[in-house]
Amino acid sequence: MTEPAPKRLHIKTYGCQMNVYDSERMADVLRPLGYALTDGPEGADLVVLNTCHIREKAAEKVYSELGRLKELREEKALAGGGRMTIAVAGCVAQAEGEEIMKRQPAVDLVLGPQAYHQFPELIARVSRARGERLAADFAPEDKFDALPAARHVDGPTAFLTVQEGCDKFCSFCVVPYTRGAEWSRPVQAVLAEARSLAEKGVREVTLLGQNVNAYDGAGPDGAPWTLARLARALADIEGLDRIRYTTSHPNDMGEDLIAAHGELEALMPYLHLPVQAGSDKVLRAMNRKHTAESYLRLVERIRAARPDIAMSGDFIVGFPGETEKDFEATLDLVRAVNYAAAFSFKYSRRPGTPAAAMAGQVAEEVADDRLQRLNALLDDQRQAFNASMVGRTLPVLFERPGRHPGQGVGRSPYLQGVHVSGAEHLRGRIVPVRIEAAGHNSLTGALLTREAA
Repeated sequence: MTEPAPKRLHIKTYGCQMNVYDSERMADVLRPLGYALTDGPEGADLVVLNTCHIREKAAEKVYSELGRLKELREEKALAGGGRMTIAVAGCVAQAEGEEIMKRQPAVDLVLGPQAYHQFPELIARVSRARGERLAADFAPEDKFDALPAARHVDGPTAFLTVQEGCDKFCSFCVVPYTRGAEWSRPVQAVLAEARSLAEKGVREVTLLGQNVNAYDGAGPDGAPWTLARLARALADIEGLDRIRYTTSHPNDMGEDLIAAHGELEALMPYLHLPVQAGSDKVLRAMNRKHTAESYLRLVERIRAARPDIAMSGDFIVGFPGETEKDFEATLDLVRAVNYAAAFSFKYSRRPGTPAAAMAGQVAEEVADDRLQRLNALLDDQRQAFNASMVGRTLPVLFERPGRHPGQGVGRSPYLQGVHVSGAEHLRGRIVPVRIEAAGHNSLTGALLTREAA
């Protein structure tokens, strides 16, 4: 008796690392139903758009993609290839689920980010042509309890969600409305997943959360653990050599976490710590609940604990009411911190957020000019940081083959891509590499030894 052919699954992921993790877990949920991942939507039996609602016009991009998928579904049916099921998941699904189903009848399923564990049940309902097709509950504990214990991994690095939601309510942000309140996974569940990843050859995990350093998951005795304590426990797992985490809020950067950066070898010397602006007036309007000065003093304490740490940040320009003086304060803060990497954006008006109704909306051309000036400064800092690596020997975790024959590509402790000739056989190994050149976004190095760490 021949095995049935696998059903083809295509997942298109928009947005943050949390969505990447969620997409991987969707594939895990659907694998027992016979679904195997495919690179494109053409001919797929199930297509999932895992959406992001952070930027303006996010929903419109989804509708545009849905129009293309509707055509592909019709082509598949005409060719006798069976039916394509179309699902929208993620934060746009959470925010606009009913509207999606009204505007685009081709959509079969809509699932919020806390509901994708219900995929098998919802697919069964669709196949029976009856029942609910919308799932948008806020119940992260139910989701994680229902997910398969086994994860499919491909490579030596993996994302690991430990916290979801946010209680900060920054005035520009939709996350509290699409991901819900802060919730942390229990310690034992996180450690069990991490051990399973390590057994599969994962040597580096990135702990994920909308506000990850607010982690307060219940420990074995029911008492909450901090992120620092969790990181120390993860570092004791055999085979797990590197730990990262993102995204953090300055107000939740506890002293024990700062100390861990100086004491825990597995905790990589790279910290993404968004500030958004350098003007206290703008920070108040954003409801950030910290000042530029408190952020700078925090960076000083972190660097005192770990002098070689590389800082990364997030910035928004053109926020309502931002003046040229306010923008100059942001440039001053950037110069004071000296970032190794950063993400910068023009303010994006999100319906339903307090900032969307604020007076003093900044003209598009003014925001464009400020973004270009900020990016020029950040780019200079990134290139200078990369150039400072030349001549140093760094431990590189090799992740995949490069584009050139024999080349291997890995990551430095500072999250830089490193390209090395003669290293394609080193995937999954941590090897000392002498850095010989710095490019715009990556480094080039040479092996000192073929022995792995």
